[in-house]
Amino acid sequence: MASSDSQYSRVLIFGAGNFGSCLASHLGDTQHDVYMWAREASIVSHFNEHHRNPVYLRDHQFPTNITAVGPEMPSKELIDSMDVLLFAIPTQFLRANLAILQPLLDTKKMPLLIFVNKGIEIGTHALTLEIIADTCGPEVAKKATFISGPSFAKEIVERQPTSVSVASFTEEEANKASVLFHQPHFRCYTGGDPIGIELAGALKNVYAIASGMSDGLGFENNTRAMIITRGLAEMTCIGTAYGASPLTFLGLAGVGDLFLTCSSSNSRNYTVGYRLGKGESLETIMKTLGSVAEGVSTAKGVKKIIDELGVNAPIASTIYEVLYHGKDARTGVRELMERPASRELELPGTAGGPARQLMGKLGLA
Repeated sequence: MASSDSQYSRVLIFGAGNFGSCLASHLGDTQHDVYMWAREASIVSHFNEHHRNPVYLRDHQFPTNITAVGPEMPSKELIDSMDVLLFAIPTQFLRANLAILQPLLDTKKMPLLIFVNKGIEIGTHALTLEIIADTCGPEVAKKATFISGPSFAKEIVERQPTSVSVASFTEEEANKASVLFHQPHFRCYTGGDPIGIELAGALKNVYAIASGMSDGLGFENNTRAMIITRGLAEMTCIGTAYGASPLTFLGLAGVGDLFLTCSSSNSRNYTVGYRLGKGESLETIMKTLGSVAEGVSTAKGVKKIIDELGVNAPIASTIYEVLYHGKDARTGVRELMERPASRELELPGTAGGPARQLMGKLGLA
């Protein structure tokens, strides 16, 4: 990471959206030398002139030690000078950007790689770990570190107390990321289950749509509590069947992020669900949302995964039907409530197939 004679790091953040900008501010505020890559030339020029992002967190004044770069991909010379590369790019665009970046990486002197995107790739149904392995190789993927948890960007830049999960197959890399981000108002907890962290971060967005939809339909606290609790049960079953540790879903990246995203109108995925519950079409919502709601695309990948694994996840299946097959939201709720009585908690009998395949791809099986 940083050179031995300095406690500060040179960090390049790919993505100048809501979360990428907030993390740039957080790291810049702690005196790291931060560069933030944006796809739009207008954002780059405006940011460097005013130290404000004209699209995201517009009221926030950013530290002056953050430099915006782009819209072209950063040069190999700049990338080689970095201690940390942080990716805040939506999952659906990650593969293309990593493919462009890969020839610029020095595999003999790899920086710390941190990923904060949450989602499952459309078409391949791949987690970010697999995307990294496909584009940059298994050795790079093994060292990749993931950060996830209940962390709204607006509250982070306001320095409100926040905690997140940090996970990697390589403990040293997870510890480096934890040290990089740790501040009195921002605490990191490390772990060794990046597959579980990824699944939790992706799955909770689907249940946030369900929670918002419930509120949009006029249901109140009992229903929201039911969705969060049963959503956590479904997430744990899906994750365990995939090969993740069930304990991961009891942590910040699991129940913590689920509770936050299902309970706040600041969540983009909650907002999508709320507007669906009010009767708006998905097409209208997506055209006017103004930012990416990963849960919409993730719902399609989740449906494929639960069908392949044979997992019973009725809430996730219903959200898929509402989003992609035009099922009426109120009809979906009625059908969920009319299902036969069943056991409350039961983990799948077989587990681990997809995770074993992925770890085999990384040479860890």
